[in-house]
Amino acid sequence: ARIGLRPTLELHGISGGFSGTGAKTVIPAKATAKVSLRLPAGLAPEVVFPWLETAVQANLPAGHRARVTMLHGGLGLHADQDNPFLQAAADSLRAVYGTAPLFLREGGSIPVAALFAGELKTPVVLMGFALPDDAIHAPNERFSLGQFRRGMQTVARFLGKVGG
Repeated sequence: ARIGLRPTLELHGISGGFSGTGAKTVIPAKATAKVSLRLPAGLAPEVVFPWLETAVQANLPAGHRARVTMLHGGLGLHADQDNPFLQAAADSLRAVYGTAPLFLREGGSIPVAALFAGELKTPVVLMGFALPDDAIHAPNERFSLGQFRRGMQTVARFLGKVGG
């Protein structure tokens, strides 16, 4: 799967027509869809949004109308692996977990990370402690106390390194 380096488009929900109990054969006059775009560093929401809007309008069936609305946007962030803060994080992870971390170019939508990097002019370090089977953001999401403790140890070690 190509989950890093490339932008994504996710469909989060579709609604329209009759959705109550029982049968009804009414053809809906209106439908809505909620989508999100996850953008890598270097692609700005205000630049990409018109591309989405153009694509939606260009692919409408004849006689239909669509309105595309941007609810919010945030910039992507690329962390330089050579910065000393990221190296301090890697050293801390290695010390607590006993193995070197694997650097991935992937992540979630954390617009405040790019905002902090841009406004504060300082490197941002993101360390994840969830495991692949923790079902992040799912109804059955979990996070073990062992991972929580190792995360606290890692962050404490990291702060000790960067704080002198």
